[in-house]
Amino acid sequence: MDIQRNLVTPIRISQQTSASIQPIGRLAGAPDVPSLSRAERAVRLGVLPWLLDGTGWNVLRPTVDFLALYTAVAIALGGVGAPTHASARGGVLLAFPPLVMTLFLLRGHYHGRRRRALILDEMAPIVSSVSIAAMTVALIAVFANGRLPSQGQWVRLWLYALLALALGRMAMDFGQRWERRRRPRGKPALIMGAGLVGSQVARRLENHPEYGLQPIGFLDEAPRPASEVGGRDLPVLGTVDDLDRVLEQTRVEEVIVAFASERDARISHLIRRCQELGIRVSVVPRMFDTINDRVVYDAIGGLPLLSFHGVDPKGAQFAVKHAFDRIAAVLLLLTLSPMIALIALAVRLNSPGPVLFRQRRVGRDGTEFDLYKFRSMRPAPERVTPPSEADLDTPDQPLGADIAPGGVEGEDRRTFVGRLLRRTSLDELPQLINVLRGDMSLIGPRPERPEFVELFGRDVARYDDRHRVKSGITGWAQVHRLRGHTSLAERVEWDNYYIAHWSLGLDVKILMLTLLVLFHDAE
Repeated sequence: MDIQRNLVTPIRISQQTSASIQPIGRLAGAPDVPSLSRAERAVRLGVLPWLLDGTGWNVLRPTVDFLALYTAVAIALGGVGAPTHASARGGVLLAFPPLVMTLFLLRGHYHGRRRRALILDEMAPIVSSVSIAAMTVALIAVFANGRLPSQGQWVRLWLYALLALALGRMAMDFGQRWERRRRPRGKPALIMGAGLVGSQVARRLENHPEYGLQPIGFLDEAPRPASEVGGRDLPVLGTVDDLDRVLEQTRVEEVIVAFASERDARISHLIRRCQELGIRVSVVPRMFDTINDRVVYDAIGGLPLLSFHGVDPKGAQFAVKHAFDRIAAVLLLLTLSPMIALIALAVRLNSPGPVLFRQRRVGRDGTEFDLYKFRSMRPAPERVTPPSEADLDTPDQPLGADIAPGGVEGEDRRTFVGRLLRRTSLDELPQLINVLRGDMSLIGPRPERPEFVELFGRDVARYDDRHRVKSGITGWAQVHRLRGHTSLAERVEWDNYYIAHWSLGLDVKILMLTLLVLFHDAE
């Protein structure tokens, strides 16, 4: 596997060369990270940051769940004070909260937490656990009282429990994201491996404080120069032999193994050492660009075995997806036809020119098609010759930079109505016609112009892989706010992640997140 293909041209290049390893005794150049124990964090940083991270989170989460479930039971029985005086038939519902929490515990809800989980990711196990607990309560009622709880109580309990748990999780997730953005200095993390992947991990953590980790440096036996790894602002603090001293001096709370130059046996020993010290260890797996959530764990004797199951974009599941796309496109066009007609009239009255704007784009398997939008700009003089690379190489959009095209290019010719349409993304509505014709899907990677596809296909790792599926009106990259002039490398990464992990459930999640993003951007 060619690891170098995982990054595009450097985003920023540090003047510091990693050939000179920093003296471990003083950790020269390392960020000023407070060396605080978990108890000191609770005192020095405040109760709220402590509760929303680490050990405090492990206490807060089950507490909030229990209060949410008790509230659901109280409301289902008729009021907050009702459970104390409930009848024997209704009082059996009091077994519901401990049953749900036991199921959560058995399913590992309280053993760990994803770095950046969405409430939508947790709803399926929450619904199944609440449903199983509700059915168990019904069986207990049959054995205890000879009859089921009243249908109204039972249904209300199920609905109120789902609502209360969802609201509790949303409140905790919102609080955690808010606290991490307000205090971007997260838990200190050490990265083993200062190569391409390790540097990418460090940049991602620095640019996204919501992950709750602050990289402080690298350990590597033979680090490559910063100019060869896309830029590296953090120092190399030593070799893996200096692990104990670095951990002692920095109070690191997490170690990330990212393709270190050491042998696997040596890395395994260091991982076990971190676990002995109570430090969490995460590993970027080799062949990470081929792994998805369909990986099956197996074993041959005591040897672990991972079986990979890919996604077939030309298989039956995608045929169902494309059939659903066309049905949904027809329904949306019929439902939104009054709005579409009003927008078309507004575009026509606001400035001369056609209502629809057509632009050549590249879709599945490199097939070109005309993409439709509501016109949002005044007509421009017709171009006699197609754009050359010299036309694309501008100060705002230099060739090879890790910035995707989009937005307003050149002279700002947007009309008043066009500005509103772009701000709310309503100019994209005519692409439902593209979906109906089969050129596009509702969800998928955004299509690009042929001249950019040719350019990025040469310079950007795995760019052409995104053409394995139909382009989409919205996509996994767009709901993560990678629109317009944003990182092209990240956009390609998210698009290929979507293809590798595709499912109908993921499409539903993206549709729901699209509505949230549109509402936020329209404010």
